[in-house]
Amino acid sequence: MNRHLRRVAALVLATLLAVMTLPAGAAHASPAVQYTNPLAAQRADPHIFRHTDGYYYFTATVPEYDRIVLRRATTIQGLASAPETVIWRKHATGEMGAHIWAPEIHFINGRWYVYFAAGRADDVWRIRMYVLENSSANPLTGTWTERGRITTPWDTFSLDATTFVANGVRYLLWAQQEPGIATNSNLYIARMGANPWTITGPTTRLTVPTLAWETRGYKVAEGPSVLQRNGRLFLTYSASATDANYCLGLLTASASADPLQASAWTKSPNPVFASSAATSQYGPGHNSFTVSEDGQSDILVYHDRNYRDISGDPLNDPNRRTRVQKIYWRADGTPDFGIPVPDGATPVRLMSYDMPVSAIRHYDFRARLEANVTPLADSQFRMTTGLSGSGTVSLESTNFPGYYLRHRSYEAWVERRDGTSLFNADAGFHRRAGLSGSGTVSFESVNFPGYFLRHRAGQVWLEQNDGTSAFRGSASFLLE
Repeated sequence: MNRHLRRVAALVLATLLAVMTLPAGAAHASPAVQYTNPLAAQRADPHIFRHTDGYYYFTATVPEYDRIVLRRATTIQGLASAPETVIWRKHATGEMGAHIWAPEIHFINGRWYVYFAAGRADDVWRIRMYVLENSSANPLTGTWTERGRITTPWDTFSLDATTFVANGVRYLLWAQQEPGIATNSNLYIARMGANPWTITGPTTRLTVPTLAWETRGYKVAEGPSVLQRNGRLFLTYSASATDANYCLGLLTASASADPLQASAWTKSPNPVFASSAATSQYGPGHNSFTVSEDGQSDILVYHDRNYRDISGDPLNDPNRRTRVQKIYWRADGTPDFGIPVPDGATPVRLMSYDMPVSAIRHYDFRARLEANVTPLADSQFRMTTGLSGSGTVSLESTNFPGYYLRHRSYEAWVERRDGTSLFNADAGFHRRAGLSGSGTVSFESVNFPGYFLRHRAGQVWLEQNDGTSAFRGSASFLLE
């Protein structure tokens, strides 16, 4: 057997094994959700909370660092154009008088709470954590009451409070500078006490920034956020300086473990989300999590910039933007954040109808069908208006912007657009209702009517529909 045939056989075998080992109910992934990035200009440290009233609530740091803003909409995309309300302004003197940072909104025991960090008017770097409370059903109305400062074991630089519930217990997570440790901030956790602005019991240090990617510019672990899935707690945090070095790290613990035990958490050795020169996204970080409108997909909410070079202190650069994109899940139940996707419409994956968990991906620019694609971005495509004209679609690579899925000699490739009418036609498709039925899509060639993208022997081809069930299954895809 020659090398090409051996590789094809290996691809087919790997895909079959992946399908055979799927857990019950995992045959098809959650449907595609698409948004347009950036969601909001000049809004950093974003936090989106989906409430039971059917609204998403969005707050973030404003570049003036002088107020807390809030908006709501029934969809995530709707937050982009939703009116913004100022719910609180900094004090003219004393505490809470400067550097109003990283607000988060939570609904706890029938009331709204906003956690935020602030400096003093006379000492802007004396950053501490504070809480606001509102008893109104709609937090854009009513009165916000200052509940004061969150007291921690040390009176030191502290910020980025967040809260979550695990096994019926509410916890507070935050970042703080600890005396005797030469870092800018570490991550800490404690139980919440009698109210949402008081901690009780022991405080546990979860992680200290020591790795190279955590200590570029500054030694930082900050902006914690928790996602609970698949029997585990996934705690993301931001590391390094707030320029292009900013990135996300990950701690993982079993959902049945005691989160107050530092030994229960494992740190990933590399960042899980970082700058991408390919997509022109730099310094992604300070994230939160929400869920799609249909409740089927987890959504990563974060900020970044669309340029690398910054003049002066990055904190004085106002152009961090709020962005969102779907989180994907590996076969082992861990999250795959991929890369920060390009600006514009978020991408989708083309998942095979007849070989579940297998996606179209590019490998050495040849289009293939594989399960458990690594890196994720090799299998993500932005569905754009067709290069061949109105009423058609084209599929642009996520990690190679300007490269499109096209057919050449009946083989499917991902290649750079050359501007010719032939390329435009080869990369143009009519999006059809799936040949295999409801919920699927098929892609018919613009310049070869009756010919569809389909997988065969682990690769992707353009072939004529022969009407068989085998063809229909291999030419139908679920958008994930």
